[in-house]
Amino acid sequence: MTTQEVADQLVQLCREGKNDQAIEELYADNVVSREPKGSDMELTEGKTAVKNKTLQWEESVQEIHSATLSDPIVAEHHFSLVMDIDATYKEHGRMKMSEICVYEVKDGKIVADEFFYRMG
Repeated sequence: MTTQEVADQLVQLCREGKNDQAIEELYADNVVSREPKGSDMELTEGKTAVKNKTLQWEESVQEIHSATLSDPIVAEHHFSLVMDIDATYKEHGRMKMSEICVYEVKDGKIVADEFFYRMG
């Protein structure tokens, strides 16, 4: 798949709430995922660990009030998305967050992702 095809498929699956399927189908086995410095999951390596990180986040959510995912902006081997979410978390209450998500694609698979947002 091209970078554009990977980006479009990721957006479609995530908008349908199929995050696990997106990771399984689109991520490389050796993917590296980065969150902001100082966060609990600053660096996650490997598809299984990324799936577990996603599951852990899903389990922390009590209710999602709204969530949007932009269309991708695609360069040759990278694409980015804007993700906005308003959710109530079991431990932290209701929070709104807007983040930039950047992905790197190699050989038709996502090999890296990085999320930019302000914590706190």
